[in-house]
Amino acid sequence: MPPGHHVVTQPTAPFLTANGRLEVHQIPAAQDNLIWLLVCTETGDAAVVDGPDAGPLLAYCEAHGIRLTAIFNTHLHHDHIGVNRALAELGKLDGLRVVGSRMRAAEVPGLTEAVGEGDAVRLGAVEGVVMLTEGHQPGHISFLFDGALFCGDTMFAGGCGYLFGGPPEKMHASLQRIAALPPETLLCCAHEYTEANLRFALTVEPESPALRARVASAQAIRAKGRCTLPSTIAEERATNPFVRVGSPEIHAQLGVGPDTPGVEIFARLRALKDHFKG
Repeated sequence: MPPGHHVVTQPTAPFLTANGRLEVHQIPAAQDNLIWLLVCTETGDAAVVDGPDAGPLLAYCEAHGIRLTAIFNTHLHHDHIGVNRALAELGKLDGLRVVGSRMRAAEVPGLTEAVGEGDAVRLGAVEGVVMLTEGHQPGHISFLFDGALFCGDTMFAGGCGYLFGGPPEKMHASLQRIAALPPETLLCCAHEYTEANLRFALTVEPESPALRARVASAQAIRAKGRCTLPSTIAEERATNPFVRVGSPEIHAQLGVGPDTPGVEIFARLRALKDHFKG
């Protein structure tokens, strides 16, 4: 992929959450980041979830007449809080709500609202809830709004984030919590990594019909430059190896027994993925 070109050339069209009170927009940024922009359909208030920079966001808001009022930060990696810093440099951060992890409050640029596990968070007339989803980075949080989960780098379509924050127990617990959400919940993660994740998944569950069908679907979508996201919790339960630690086929591929603790299976899968070159 040439520098300056995004892997997604045809973003997912804006969609409404389950009760129609939030409109969700997808904005490609950097090379594979996905910025999610949430707009309350009642008040017009809009929040951006993470982002590496401000350019694509500001251009999108201007083109669509969207009034940005808030930033929701899931964690502190540069491609997620870069938008805060860029807006500050442009003099556009003051006056915005900046919602971020209470555990990392001193490190979130422009923070105005520190939140943690179970806290309510509002956007206009809509109320969501915060989930602590550590494992990728300490203090990582996700935002659940009306059947749509904005989970940063915790769970990806067909995969999960690196364990920069570890230990495996934390990421395993976070993924299992996410996988326990209702099956129709939309998974809005922060990167288009789906094809590579599914190629790895096939190495540990090669006979899965659901996985094979998802691989074919993802390849067809990506061949057109379209985005595979959002996915659903149902799709992840059926095909994401990092939440399928009870799969007999995965057990056979890893050479472990059915009584092996799930966290041990997860840790072995994550280690294999860390060195996967496919």
